Amino acid sequence: MARRDYPEDVSVYAEQIKRWSENGNLLAAVAQDFMCEAHMLKITGKTILEHQQMTIERYDALMKCDVDGVYIMPVLQGYSPQDYVRHIEMHGDRLKHGAWVGVGSVCKRNGDPRSIEAVLMAIKAVRPDLRLHGFGLKSTALSSWIVRALLYTADSMAWSFAARKQGRNANDWHEAKAWTERINSRSPPAQKGLFTAEELCTM
Repeated sequence: MARRDYPEDVSVYAEQIKRWSENGNLLAAVAQDFMCEAHMLKITGKTILEHQQMTIERYDALMKCDVDGVYIMPVLQGYSPQDYVRHIEMHGDRLKHGAWVGVGSVCKRNGDPRSIEAVLMAIKAVRPDLRLHGFGLKSTALSSWIVRALLYTADSMAWSFAARKQGRNANDWHEAKAWTERINSRSPPAQKGLFTAEELCTM
């Protein structure tokens, strides 16, 4: 099967990053990664290892482009917890101490927070310094205090979907703010006070 890749050269994405950097406060641009769910592997005909290598290649190419100083967020890819550990090793010194790093291929696992917990704990066990970002996480996944404790940031369109389904404005930032406040107000179980995020990773 022929290689399935991004349709445009990475330089096109770099130009878009520069363009958007002039609108508001762009905190980061995410490197173009290759997801590792089974249906994505079927599309490309490649393995998780190959997707991991392609993700790094795309990151390296973007880092050589002019993005006007915008932070490029590297992405850890895989499916099993050990896949992500391997991808950390593959990144080598690209992942600086305290780097803000995306965790890919978790959005389809919102219904199973424990699988996301396992991935995050595996990453933190070997690199507790990394500031992890979760892509496309919904209320179900974020209901896990372990997921919330191990993530630095997360993004979601769940608030927009809910607003639209309930007949409200799906583009109103107030909807996003209210949803975020509901997530952040969820109290952890009493036992949470017994552990730090680092200690969780050794459990």
